[in-house]
Amino acid sequence: MIITVASGKGGTGKTTVAVSLALSLASEEPILLDCDVEEPNAALFLNPTIEAHREVGQMIPSVDLDACTACGRCAEVCQYNAIAVVGENVLIFPELCHGCGSCTLNCPTEAITEVLDVTGVIERGRNGRVQFAQGILNVGEAMAVPVISQLKRWAIPSSTGERPVILDAPPGNACPVVEAMHGADFVLLVTEPTPFGLHDLKQAVEVARDEMGLPVGVIINREGVGDQGVDAYCEAEDVPILMRIPIERRIAEAYSEGVPLVDALPAYRERFRRLYADIGQLVNGSKEGER
Repeated sequence: MIITVASGKGGTGKTTVAVSLALSLASEEPILLDCDVEEPNAALFLNPTIEAHREVGQMIPSVDLDACTACGRCAEVCQYNAIAVVGENVLIFPELCHGCGSCTLNCPTEAITEVLDVTGVIERGRNGRVQFAQGILNVGEAMAVPVISQLKRWAIPSSTGERPVILDAPPGNACPVVEAMHGADFVLLVTEPTPFGLHDLKQAVEVARDEMGLPVGVIINREGVGDQGVDAYCEAEDVPILMRIPIERRIAEAYSEGVPLVDALPAYRERFRRLYADIGQLVNGSKEGER
């Protein structure tokens, strides 16, 4: 089962939940992917031994000026304005390119080939029986999606069977989050009981459930602050609240020290195992409802 742990905003405790869930399921040899490639921090809590490392990016056009006739066809077909023909010069803008390959396919003189533009790295390793992988976007790069998609292809086996796969998604609700949710069986949304948390939770539910058709559930972190807005919304929208984590000094101290929640407070291991079982029932119920 593939679970994407997401949130509409940063700082809700998404990584705390993802790491805690993985550690609690260690006997089942879970796979934990940190897809927050702009600011990956799951490794700070998991302390994995990195065993493999590779550069990743996307294919961008390279023009053979000897074969190029400056006809402008490549610029005409590029939907992203990543290539322009000015006089006899062909200008490539890698930061705008989406790697679709249209320019290469449409060049009448076959003057365009594709080369790898390195935008980040992906790493793979483990901590005990927990397999770990993360993506790291190079500083200054704008395109996180190619790194996330290549991380998923590299680290998630074609057949996971009963093995838990947990993806720690980027914050927000933009394209990188959609890529982290794509292919998941369930989206676990971590929020806090505040007006800001509710605002972003609504957007996350709209993306995951309403647009992508994925079953969702909620964890309320820092229970005890804010108001009852999140509870009222979840009840009205039939979104199950699967766990509540109270605002507690020991939890905050453990986080600041890089100590996983389930190590600081071992009683939470059983709670996260029950959470996984509850998600499994929701996923099975969703599949039966589709038949």
